Amino acid sequence: MHHPVDAVMLSQRAASFTRRSLKADAKRTALRLAVSMVDLTTLEGADSPECARALCRRAIHPCPEPVTPAVPPVAAVCVYPRLVPVVREGLLGSAVKVASVSTAFPSGQSPLELRVQETAAAVAAGADEIDMVISRGAFLAGRLDDIRTEVMEVQDACQGAHLKIILETGELGTPDNIRRCADLVIDAATERGELRDGSVFVKTSTGKVSPAATMPSVLLLLESVRAHFRSTGLRLGVKPAGGIRKSKAALHLLVMVRETVGPDWLQPSLFRIGASSLLDDLVRQILWTSRGQYAAMHDVGVT
Repeated sequence: MHHPVDAVMLSQRAASFTRRSLKADAKRTALRLAVSMVDLTTLEGADSPECARALCRRAIHPCPEPVTPAVPPVAAVCVYPRLVPVVREGLLGSAVKVASVSTAFPSGQSPLELRVQETAAAVAAGADEIDMVISRGAFLAGRLDDIRTEVMEVQDACQGAHLKIILETGELGTPDNIRRCADLVIDAATERGELRDGSVFVKTSTGKVSPAATMPSVLLLLESVRAHFRSTGLRLGVKPAGGIRKSKAALHLLVMVRETVGPDWLQPSLFRIGASSLLDDLVRQILWTSRGQYAAMHDVGVT
């Protein structure tokens, strides 16, 4: 039974997480944890194999100089399907996962048969994880069975690769729609059971539509995942993506995760942050804190 979302309360609660302050040791730990959760992403038409290889090197060694404790590798490198073999090779021997967008990203506007074939091809090429988009138009038109079908067919094509389901929250219009859509895709992806914790994620955005990963939209996904866990015992993942460029924003997200679904979710197997420039800022903040002095956010430029 779906209860309507109180949009005012949602906004107030989401904003409350931005007012927490982390003390020195907690901040140092949280910055490294955030690095370990990054899906380092490049999804531009000009992406080349050279660009993908450079991204892989950076994913494995995010920090240009040694610091103590060490900076961990990121969680995954996320690219278009064509670059999956390059990334697979570039990450060989590391723990970093190969992620591929799929299903006619970012619009999802191609026949389902082709979206399923594209997913299967990305997995065959070496993708460990698939970031799929749903047909937002179908959801908004009330064709909910279409959404269920596409999620289940793409999941079958994943052949065990982890599936992240992108709602494109900025196109869904209302908090109520976001929550209903999250519940719908979670039900579809878990209908047949026998899943492991973290094998399915709900993801806010492609990063190509604004607004993307707002605090209220991420909170709605966390609450949907929490409700599913309470009724089934299965832990699903959440991935905000799009517009997360500053360390401060990433730390706010970690606070929200801890206080909404609990500390069990504070690990890369259950929480990811899709980003490109965020890693620069996280590493810069880690270098500042490791030298015993802090940088105000406005003093730190983004490359």
